[in-house]
Amino acid sequence: MTDPIKENAPLLNAIGLKKYYPVKKGLLAKPQLVKALDGVSFQLERGKTLAVVGESGCGKSTLGRLLAMIEQPTEGELYYNGQNFLENNAKTKALRRKKIQIVFQNPYASLNPRKKIGAILEEPLVINTTLSAQQRKEKVLSIMEKVGLRPEFYDRYPHMFSGGQRQRIAIARGLMLEPDIVVADEPVSALDVSVRAQVLNLMMDLQDELGLSYVFISHDLSVVEHIADEVMVMYLGRCVEKGRTAQIFSNPQHPYTQALLSATPRLSPHLRRERIKLTGELPSPINPPKGCAFNPRCWKATEKCRETLPPFERYDGGRLISCFHIDQ
Repeated sequence: MTDPIKENAPLLNAIGLKKYYPVKKGLLAKPQLVKALDGVSFQLERGKTLAVVGESGCGKSTLGRLLAMIEQPTEGELYYNGQNFLENNAKTKALRRKKIQIVFQNPYASLNPRKKIGAILEEPLVINTTLSAQQRKEKVLSIMEKVGLRPEFYDRYPHMFSGGQRQRIAIARGLMLEPDIVVADEPVSALDVSVRAQVLNLMMDLQDELGLSYVFISHDLSVVEHIADEVMVMYLGRCVEKGRTAQIFSNPQHPYTQALLSATPRLSPHLRRERIKLTGELPSPINPPKGCAFNPRCWKATEKCRETLPPFERYDGGRLISCFHIDQ
C-alpha cells in the first residue's frame, strides 16, 4: 500500500471502515456477527458536505458513531489531513475529539435536563481546554450568538426551549471546540417542518463562515438535495453509489438509488419519477445474501448478481457504483 500521507491529502479519508457486533443466539451457540458496516471508503474535502443516505439499518448512523469516536471500528483506516486518526495514543484521541464533533438526531434527548444551557455548552471546554471560567463563558456567549441564541438563554434549562432552539443549542455544543468536521446525524428529522429550513440554513451559513465540513446523515432526500455537495448511498453496510449531488439526483444509476429517488415527493410534474416499489424486506446483516446484497429485491438481478459481489468502480464524471447493470 502506498503511503496515505501526502501533501494534497483530503481533510478526511476513510478506507475500508468496518464495524461488526457479536450476537449470541443461545447459551451454547457460537456468536454470530452483525455486519453493521462492511467496508466503507470515502473522502471529505474541506468546506464540503457529504450526505450519507439509505434505509434504516443500512449502517449510516454506525458510520457517524465511528467518526465521532463513540465506537471504534473493527477494521479500516481513517486519516485526517494525512494523519492516522486511529492511533491508540492520548494525543491522537484528543485531536480527534477536537476536530470531529457530532450533532445528534433528537434535541429533546441529547441535552441534559438537569443542567443549564451555559453549563452544557461549557462542558467540552472544561474537559478539553485550560480556559478560565470567565474565558469559557465568553466563548459560550460568542458561539450562542453565532447560532442565533440570545445571551439570557445562558441561565435557562433545556425544557424552556422549543425543538428548533434546542437543536441550535446542540449545534452550538458541537462548535465549542472549533471542529473542522461536524457529523450531523438526522439533525432536522425530529423538528417541525416549519423549523427545518431555519436549522438547515443556519448550518449552511456556519459552513460558509467557519469553513466547516459536514458528514450529513439523513433519510430525507429533499433535504440532502438542498444541502449536500456529494451523496453516498448505502445498503446493508456497504456503499452502492457515490457521486456529486447533481449527478445522483439527475441520473441515478444503481437500482437501489433509483428506487430511493422515485419515492421523493416532487411539486413540479416534470420532475416526478415513476414510482419503483421494492418488494421484500431489508436482509439481515447477520446473514446477508450472497453476491450483491440488493439482489433479492432488484428487478435487474441476474445469476451473476446472486453469486458475485460487484466491484465498486469509477465511471464517467467520477461517480462510483457497485453494480453489474449500469446504463452507460
